[in-house]
This record gives sequence, C-alpha cells and structure tokens, in this order.
Amino acid sequence: MSQSAVIDIQDKPSTGKMITLSLQHMFAMFGATILVPQLVGLSPAIALLTSGIATIIFLFVTKFQVPAYLGSSFAFIAPITYATAEAGLGGAMIGSLFVALIYFVVALVIRLTGYQWIMRLLPPIVVAPIIIVIGLALSPVAIDMAMNIQVDNQSVYSMKHFSAALVTLAAAVITMMFVRGTISLMPVLVGIIIGYVYSLLIGIVDFTTVKEASFFAIPDFYLPILDYDVVVTANLLLIMMPIAIVTISEHIGHQLVLGKVVDRDFIKEPGLHRSLLGDGLGTFVSGLLGGPPKTTYGENIGVLAVTRVYSIYVIFGAAIAAIGTSFLGKLMALIATIPANVLGGISILLFGIIASSGLRMLVDGNIDFGDKRNLVISSIILVIGIGGAKIHFTDYFELSGMALAAIIGVLLNAVLPYEKKNTSSEHSV
Repeated sequence: MSQSAVIDIQDKPSTGKMITLSLQHMFAMFGATILVPQLVGLSPAIALLTSGIATIIFLFVTKFQVPAYLGSSFAFIAPITYATAEAGLGGAMIGSLFVALIYFVVALVIRLTGYQWIMRLLPPIVVAPIIIVIGLALSPVAIDMAMNIQVDNQSVYSMKHFSAALVTLAAAVITMMFVRGTISLMPVLVGIIIGYVYSLLIGIVDFTTVKEASFFAIPDFYLPILDYDVVVTANLLLIMMPIAIVTISEHIGHQLVLGKVVDRDFIKEPGLHRSLLGDGLGTFVSGLLGGPPKTTYGENIGVLAVTRVYSIYVIFGAAIAAIGTSFLGKLMALIATIPANVLGGISILLFGIIASSGLRMLVDGNIDFGDKRNLVISSIILVIGIGGAKIHFTDYFELSGMALAAIIGVLLNAVLPYEKKNTSSEHSV
C-alpha cells in the first residue's frame, strides 16, 4: 500500500463514505464534461452518460488498477465543429470512431514493440506547441460567446450579458486562487453556478424548456452516419484523426502524473497499451452513442492528490452517478438554460489554461530555445495552427489548422537534425 494513501486503489470504503467520495469526483468533472457538448452542439446528457460508460470500460480494460475518470476532450472542440459543418453531427461521430481506431492501432503496436518509440515520436517540443495552438485557436470562440448575443443570426454586443461572463470568470478565478481543499479543484463548476445565479438576478435565463421537460428522459443520441461520398468521408478523417496525436500525448502525460500521485508505474503495469486501449474503447463507444471523444481528466487526478483516496470503487461509483444523472430530464433541461455568456466566461479561463499547460510542458521539459531546431519546430507549429493554414490536395480535400500543425510538427521532429554541441577545447575552462 502506498504510504501516502488514505484509501488505496483496491480498498473499498464504507457505503456512505463511498457515495460521498464518488459524488465529489462527479462534481469535479461535471462542469468541463458538460461544457464541451454545449460548445459543439451535442447533448450534455449524452456527454454525462458516455463519460460514465467510458470510465467503466477503462477500468475493466486496465484490470481495475488505474483510478482514472474519462470526460469530454477539449482537444476536439474545433474539429467537431468543423466536422459538423462538413457532414452534420452524425458525420462528426464517424470521425470520433476513426480517432478511436488510431488508439487501437497504437495500443497494439506498443503491446508488440514496447512504448519507447512513441515517447520519441511525440516529445514535448512537438506536443507542447500543439496544445498551445488548441487553446489559442479557440480563444475567439470564448470571446464571442462572452461578449455577444445572437440577434437574427448575428453577434451583437451586450454589456448586460457580458457582465454575466465577467462574474463567471471572476468566480472561477477566486475559487482557484483563494479557496482551499477539494472545492479549489472545481473552479469550472463553481464559476458556472455563480454565473448562473447572477444571470437569474439580471433576468437573462429562460425556463420555458425546463417547464416542458419530464423528470425522467432518455438522452439524445446522435448515431454515426457514414456518408458514402468519398470526398466527405476523407475530409472527416483529415479533420479529426490528426488530433489523436495530441490526445495520445495528453493520455501519456496523465498516466505519468497519476502514477506519481498514487505511487505506481502505470506505463509498465497494467501497461500503456492497456490504458490507451481503454481510452480508445471509451471514445469508440461514446462516438457510437453520440458523445464527444474522451480523455482522462486532470480534475479527477487533482481530487486524488488532495484527498489521497485512490480507491477504484470510488471512481466506479462516480461513473455510475454520472450515468444516473444523465437520465434526469429536468436537470438536463436546467443545464441547457445556462446562458452562452456564462459558458463564454468560463471558456476564457479554460482555453487559456489549455494554452498555458503547453507552456508549462515546455518549461518542465527543459526545452532550450537557444537550440535552432526547437525554435523552428515550435514556431512553425504555432503559426500554422493559430493562423489556420490550409493545404488543398484537390478542389475537395484539404488539411488545415490544428490537424495540419500536428502532422507537420511530427514530420519536422522526424527529419530535422539535432544541433551538434560545441565541445572544443577553446571553450573549456
């Protein structure tokens, strides 16, 4: 048993304690998990449902050894938006299935050959700038949602609505900076709740749909629809699949951090191939049902670190709680009434944190920007990704934005030579 654990991975707490601890994990992931579908036009209920299902799948695949919770991935916000415009929500789900297939292939190769090759393929100098791109490329979306309202399909500035965004942002920042304990790990949820209360006070919330909703409701499913048009299908793959480069890197990072928290080496046991397979299967099932792609959640790793309760039973309980909550029609309808400006306010913080986490990865990786190789790779990734560069293969096929930046980053890392360090005697002391 880990010396620091209050309740270790295989320990089962009492029923009352397990319920409390499981709800705590559900609340930690709740805000971010429902935010992603609301930004891309999916159902918050289906996001909750599939997060619970994906987590249970992950636990089974990893032989109940890795206490991780799977929630909605922010890396796919822009790709799902683009894919939906290209082929509808059903088409975007097809893209999610293909992303999962990449996980399966990578997991199989790791199982057969070991994991060292993927560490060399995706070093911090490639992954960190791509993460920065994800955050900064989404920033115009956050600002538009925070400041404007939609009038006749046009964005119109409203100070009244913008004030709700500012209150939401302030509440989240204060929670992060000045609140202690587990609540400090839930700034998204706290910010949304306070922003929502403020929105009620200034009269910008419409309860019409809540009155009409039933107490029990089946979540809205968006079944994958394969368009047999080769052009549409190819574009879906080009939009969605390259982002797996980022999410696989994120997955590896989470496994390393989680291993440090609970004093285990999850890369070796149960193995990176198993955790990647679990993540991929979770994303695959989510895509089949109409939910966003999944990823292990840093928020829940934070809860583990603070509480030192690592029990797999608690994570399983959180998954069951999420599944049950997804069928509460009134609650889901209430969530749908959250003003876009509140979501915009919290997105300003979240998207900024995503970009900043990329910067942190560069610092933690001791990346030397005096090395011209590092400077070239990061510079090209950032400009191509944020600038929205496009490559048109024909009049119909194109690769653009984050997807293009990810692929070019991997290629540059593979082909650019490392600088030779000057070790001549004239520079010796």
